[in-house]
Amino acid sequence: MKWKPSSDSHLTFHEQIVDWMKFRIESGDWAVGTKIPTQRQLAIQFNVNRSTVQLALDELKADGLLQSKLGSGVFVTNISWNVLLNKTQPNWKKHIDSSIHRANDHTIQLINEYEQYNHIIRLGTGELSPELLPTKQLEQSLKEITLDAKSIGYSSPKGNERLRRVLCDYLKRRGIQSEPENILIVSGALQALQLIAIGLLEEGSVIFHEEPSYLSSIHPFQSAGMRMHTVMRNHQKLAENLKVFKRKRQSIFYCVPTLNNPTGVNWLLEEKKNLYNICKELQIPIIEDDVYHELLFDHTLPTLKSLDKSGQVLYLGSVSKTLSPGLRIGWIVAPSPVVERLADIKMQTDYGSSALSQEIVAHWISTGLYENHLKNLREQLKNRAAFIENILENQFRKIATWNKSEGGFYIWLRFNKPIVNKALFLNLLNQNILINPGYIYHSGDSHHIRLSYAYASLAEIKEGLHALLLLCNHE
Repeated sequence: MKWKPSSDSHLTFHEQIVDWMKFRIESGDWAVGTKIPTQRQLAIQFNVNRSTVQLALDELKADGLLQSKLGSGVFVTNISWNVLLNKTQPNWKKHIDSSIHRANDHTIQLINEYEQYNHIIRLGTGELSPELLPTKQLEQSLKEITLDAKSIGYSSPKGNERLRRVLCDYLKRRGIQSEPENILIVSGALQALQLIAIGLLEEGSVIFHEEPSYLSSIHPFQSAGMRMHTVMRNHQKLAENLKVFKRKRQSIFYCVPTLNNPTGVNWLLEEKKNLYNICKELQIPIIEDDVYHELLFDHTLPTLKSLDKSGQVLYLGSVSKTLSPGLRIGWIVAPSPVVERLADIKMQTDYGSSALSQEIVAHWISTGLYENHLKNLREQLKNRAAFIENILENQFRKIATWNKSEGGFYIWLRFNKPIVNKALFLNLLNQNILINPGYIYHSGDSHHIRLSYAYASLAEIKEGLHALLLLCNHE
């Protein structure tokens, strides 16, 4: 029996005819070049008026599925399959382009991609080398940890209570007085920034930060509709500048006062006090990103949070830079209402950080394993920093400047000439050498490279810097 449109359908007759014809083409019954029946034949078959058939044919022609050939009739076009494929699949490009999260800069996308390949020499990676990770000790500690059913289930909204109590004791060494209810366990400091962006600030809020800045290489605030504004912490008109750009908008000040990423700079105590007092007066909360402080080579520095008596500072810590990035454990120290709010959002996002990872971190900090590991790690990083600085002194002194590293992972290398561009980045990448160019931290920076001595082997560092030197000498 030949098909006919049904009066019981929610679709009109011409819409049913269009769908039927599309099915004939999609199923292959009407292949490319097939001549379809005349309007009169189709009207008789469908038991409808010819005007209804004409309307259906006009729509299919407009969609590119059919075409008329003068004097010959109507045929299935040679692009009909592509048209149908595009119409049946979601337009993912449109979805992606209209999404709220801002894409990474192309250079950062390449860095993220090529960091996965073993043959790449990673001169800029902000991560510990596998040989610096305490793999054997972590494996042994798994045998020492006692687990019960509750400890490996879903974490409570704020995180493992034992870990939060352990952190309270640990943070006292940094001059930070806290209670477990003031700590939220997060999956690394980056998640902390994401939670703050969507949980504490309205669209259009102002995010103050220094330049160059880690924030320029990630986009949690920009994607949430925030306005980024750079300031100089030691500018004599800092208070006036903050007030002018803040106006009546919500705002927050992001900073890395200890071993800044990417520069490695440490703030002076007076600079911390000055910023804290200004922000307190203007009611601008401060995010203190303190994930590198345990890697200071020779001394500790007081935190901004240790100056805080009014809940002005949101303090971020993590073991990603010191123990293992794969554990994905960090923390926020903040007033209780803030922790409650961010914990609620975190539960909506991932239902808590890894329960097993939290148990591991609690065990390492409480037993002293963590502190012993840090002593050894600092010594190894200090030796690596000396190694790379020796190469720079012998080979780069005439073309670049830098400051001696005080800890952490990085040396902020500044070339005398503006040679750090996408071409240099790609030329090195073609030689299997990956750098972090300054322009990903400060738009337009063509002088700097963030060199890391934490990941590549000493032999790779030597090889990579030699290739960099050759390229620079040809510029």
